[in-house]
Parts: sequence; C-alpha cells; structure tokens
Amino acid sequence: MFDAFTSFDLSRDGVRVHGRIGGSGAPLLLLHGHPQTLANWHRVAPRLAEQFTVVLLDLRGYGDSGRPPADEEHSNYSKREMALDVLHAMRQLGFARFGVLAHDRGARVAHRLAADHPEAVERMMLLDIAPTLAMYRNTSEAFARAYWHWFFLIQPPPLPEALIEGDPVRYIRSVMGGRHAGLAPFTPEALAEYERCAAIPGTAQAICEDYRASAGIDLEHDRSDIAAGRKLAQPLRVLWGEHGAVGRSFDVLSLWRDRADDLSGLALPCGHYIPEEAPVELLAEALSFFNAKPKD
Repeated sequence: MFDAFTSFDLSRDGVRVHGRIGGSGAPLLLLHGHPQTLANWHRVAPRLAEQFTVVLLDLRGYGDSGRPPADEEHSNYSKREMALDVLHAMRQLGFARFGVLAHDRGARVAHRLAADHPEAVERMMLLDIAPTLAMYRNTSEAFARAYWHWFFLIQPPPLPEALIEGDPVRYIRSVMGGRHAGLAPFTPEALAEYERCAAIPGTAQAICEDYRASAGIDLEHDRSDIAAGRKLAQPLRVLWGEHGAVGRSFDVLSLWRDRADDLSGLALPCGHYIPEEAPVELLAEALSFFNAKPKD
C-alpha cells in the first residue's frame, strides 16, 4: 500500500514510534484513528506525496508503535503524551513546523499537539470529531448507541481487555463494520493490517488506556485550557461525514468555535471513515487547505 514510502522506527523515552515517510515539499503529518493504523491513509497518502513530504505515524498503542504499560492515572496514554511522541518524531525527521491532517483518535492527539505546541503546527485539518470535553458534556442516547465503544473501553480492567483479546478480529469488524457503510470501504489489504495489529499482545490494554485517558486526564487538560482562555490559533478546518454519528449528534462547527479562533469546515458525503470512504473529496479539501501548488 505504501511502496513509495520509507519505513522508520524512532524511540521516545523507551517507546517505539513507527512510521513511514515519502514525497517531497512542505511537511505534512497524517495521524490515524481507532481501531486502525497508518494504513488508513493508503488511498490519499500517495497523491499527497506528489506535493508534500508526507509523514505517517502509528499512535502509541496502535499499529507497530510501542505499547507502554498502564498506569493509575492513564497518563501513558494521555493525548499530551501521545502528542509528545509526534513532536519528537517530527523533530527527529528534521521538521520544526508542519501541517497536520488527522482522523478520529489521531485528531484528538493533533488537537492537544496544536494546543501545547502551537509553534510546531502551521495549520490543521481534523476529521470527524468535535472537542472531547464537549462531546462528553453533550452526549445523547443516539450518540451513546452509535459510539458504544467509548463507554465499553473505559470500564475498569480486565473485562474489556479480556473480551477484546478473546477475538480481536471480531472486535475490529464489529466496531468498523457497525458504521454507515459497513466493511465495504476497506480494502482486503487494509482490513488485514488492522486485524494483524489488533492481535499484537498488549493492544487491547493499550486501546482501553487510550479511551480511559480521554475520559479522565485528557478532560483535565481540556478544562485547564478553557479556564485559562486558551484557544487554538492555527487555521483549523474540520470535516465530518454527513452520515456519521458525530455530525448527526453535535453542532460540530459551533463546538469547535469555542476552541479555535480561525475555523472553517463542512460535511462530506460519507460516514465516519473519511479517508477510506471519501478519498477524492478529502484530497480536494486537503490540497486546497494546505496550499499545495497546482501541478504543471
């Protein structure tokens, strides 16, 4: 899926950060969501690499990146800690300032990265999320039914871990196949990669810790930003799927307007998995937003 990209592995505080890099031009970082890996960009990354130096990363706990142990505060999987992985990787690759295109959990990491390290993020496009704290505060029955895994994964260990480990392939197919388009948007190669990585030892605990952090320590960081009046200063464009639960359950732009000074966005004709359901539309938006120069 990424023949023109070079694979690399870096380390931060003993945690492996796995990624791929390809193309030339201004740096553009791509971050995936749950329960996926950097493979979710396979339909858009090659085209973006014609105009940008594209960096794809597996978040800690996902793909071929490291899976540090759980801790009582879930801080090892806070979005602040994940953002530091990202920042370290980009600096090691020689990029002090870059654009960010991120989906789902990766978009939550990107939000924290832009908030904590505004000097590093030039502009940012987030896919199919609203701010985490706002989504918890405004949760409806419809959203809870659609995003049942938010509430399943945060339950105390070891129950969610044990259920996932019992059949990780079923977990992947249940979460991803239960959305608007079912499993149809996912190529056999990409789906096989998601299933392979879900079966890596430690994955179940890692993804639970990711969500436990989002329901705990990450909310503390968000509340601190709000109390201090800190808002994102970078140009922010938010896209969501018109058939997805986020767009149906929340006023996405209104919620982001409370957190960002320079905001735009719209719905695309798809569900949650925008990079695989609507790659043509996403490419058009990304190429325009990140100011790519037209090809000769």
